[in-house]
Amino acid sequence: MPRKTYLAALGACGIAMMASGPAQAEPRGVIELFTSQGCSSCPPADKLLGELSNDPSLITISLPVDYWDYLGWKDTLGDARNSARQRAYARGRGDRQVYTPQVVVNGATHAVGSDKAEIDRALAQGAAGLPVPVSVSVAGSELVIDVAGKENSSAAEVWVYGVAGAVPVAVGRGENRGRTVTYHNVARRWLKLGDWNGKPMTWKIQLSQLSAEGVDSAAVFVQTGAAANPGKMLGAAMTRLR
Repeated sequence: MPRKTYLAALGACGIAMMASGPAQAEPRGVIELFTSQGCSSCPPADKLLGELSNDPSLITISLPVDYWDYLGWKDTLGDARNSARQRAYARGRGDRQVYTPQVVVNGATHAVGSDKAEIDRALAQGAAGLPVPVSVSVAGSELVIDVAGKENSSAAEVWVYGVAGAVPVAVGRGENRGRTVTYHNVARRWLKLGDWNGKPMTWKIQLSQLSAEGVDSAAVFVQTGAAANPGKMLGAAMTRLR
């Protein structure tokens, strides 16, 4: 089946790790994969994300959507917030391109999630890496997040995600019926830490605030815009929780 496209405005579809302890930022890219268990074009992208997750210079995350549930299989990881985030990215770009499998690189450029060459080209656009250093570490029962200062930088929001490193799913119906697909770095919890204004800032949260099924890592993002209109990534880091 060709890759799927969801046009938010029209409602139509068509073609379309880290070691524990401090994780110092300045990665060269953040890759967000919008995927679905109901999309037969997605498993190659899910596999590729797993391979990219082994690259220490990348922060990768899976954001399963829910808008293909009507096709015969309800995505067990799908979340309406992920679908909303994907549509918000499309609104910000002004291209209305919302499809699966789709990756968004550094909050700015989208690419087909199974096309490594296209993803590499998107990463090359930000070859200098993310400009704001971030570190995240576990101290007892707390997660400690430090965001460095950066003069003349855009204001941003700081978010932490509770992430499940590997989630195998046996799909019982729909286009992927009979397949077992492993999803990598799946976002399971979301928490806004606060706003960043270019000055050094530190947050501490209880690990229990990220607790959810399978969560074994935390990813931190410093991103311009807001949840309803996400912009470019300025910094990111990731660490294992156990």
